[in-house]
Amino acid sequence: MAEIFTNERVFYICSCGSKRPIARIYFCRHCSKLRCGDCVSHEVDSNYCSNCLEYMPSPEARIKKNRCQSCFDCPSCMHALSVRATSVQVQTPEDPNKTVAKKVYYLACGFCRWTTKDVGMADQPVASGGWPEFENPWTKRVSSLFEHYRIVAQKDKQERDRKKTGQRSGYLHYSDRYGVSAVVAKKFAGLVGPGKKEEDAKVAEEMTPATATEEIEPLPESFFTEPVNVAKVCTIMQRLMQPEFQPTVTSELFPKRKHLLIKRSQRCRECEHNLSKPEFNPSSIKFKIQLAAFHHIPDIKIKSVTEFKTGEECYVELCVHNPTPHVTHVTFLPLEEPMNGTTAEILLPSIEFTLPARDDTAEFDDNSDSTFADDPNIVTFRKANKLGFYVRVIPSEHEAVIVGFQMRHDFTNMVVQLQTEHREPQVVWMNHKLLLNLGSRNYKPAGSS
Repeated sequence: MAEIFTNERVFYICSCGSKRPIARIYFCRHCSKLRCGDCVSHEVDSNYCSNCLEYMPSPEARIKKNRCQSCFDCPSCMHALSVRATSVQVQTPEDPNKTVAKKVYYLACGFCRWTTKDVGMADQPVASGGWPEFENPWTKRVSSLFEHYRIVAQKDKQERDRKKTGQRSGYLHYSDRYGVSAVVAKKFAGLVGPGKKEEDAKVAEEMTPATATEEIEPLPESFFTEPVNVAKVCTIMQRLMQPEFQPTVTSELFPKRKHLLIKRSQRCRECEHNLSKPEFNPSSIKFKIQLAAFHHIPDIKIKSVTEFKTGEECYVELCVHNPTPHVTHVTFLPLEEPMNGTTAEILLPSIEFTLPARDDTAEFDDNSDSTFADDPNIVTFRKANKLGFYVRVIPSEHEAVIVGFQMRHDFTNMVVQLQTEHREPQVVWMNHKLLLNLGSRNYKPAGSS
């Protein structure tokens, strides 16, 4: 089952020219073209935490640096931390000699058994939070750089707009004729008060560039005299998970707030129709709109491969599957122009295949009678909306056997129309380029000598 949506052998050429498996490509029913992740517009619908499934509006997520305020990641193995309860003995205010049990909470990882007690973090009296956060030592520097480049970007934008619009004729002389007040005239003239400009200029001038230094902090003496305990040294992944602190030993690992995930919509850039739109609820995995290509385009799979011999015709069995609820006619054609990446020649059958509509009950039907007059030298099997057929491949001296061809088929466009419009479904003929990686030239099937 894992190979169904991870097939990296059959690639469809998108309308933008990139090659993708059919599971990673979309089909726009309005443009009748294939779209991939590089040629669609991405829109953020919602932000949510994958652990507690709490929704967070985009402005709030931006303020909180796209992190959940109640969930933490384990700094050791990067899994989600859970809150554990324990009891400690504390003195009563009335009688210092008397102790009572008090419930406190700490964070623990259920995978690597890391806890906040390992790094000396204090337990909290409530389970909802209050865990201490360590401030980034470079926060002030990063904030000043961000403010500096914001002002620089604003100046560049104003300069581009000024060059684009050109010189405008002044119209302040109309104030004397029509009695326009000075405040309104100042606003329409685009003049900004000097206070904001002087403040931004002051901030931009105060920023001094960082200077490189040749002095490097010497290593501590313990680095040369004491033996290294590898179990207490942080891995590269643990250090990269906290780039602001760069911990070197495990005693410096502290929990990090969990990153928020997003639900995004994908829209066709040509017609601006939605290709994928998930439901708003974070706990839902369904889609309101999901125009994945494997729901609309015939799917090609490699069924079996024979032993390859350089310069000789070898038979390869392919399988084509019709996912639509309409009868589909498929024809395979050679490429009009050579495609980059192909290393072998392919000889395709010159007949048109007719694929029945998708029928979910056909899988449970044992009746194998077929009304199609198929050529047994070409068609290997036919079951419901699936069909197997032979193609001939002539490998070259290259190690990998990669072939390319075109698939021409009809598509019944069932775009929803208004109820007052009685229009027949539109049948569109489409051509798609495919690239098949048949494996190594030295491949030998099991049982062959």
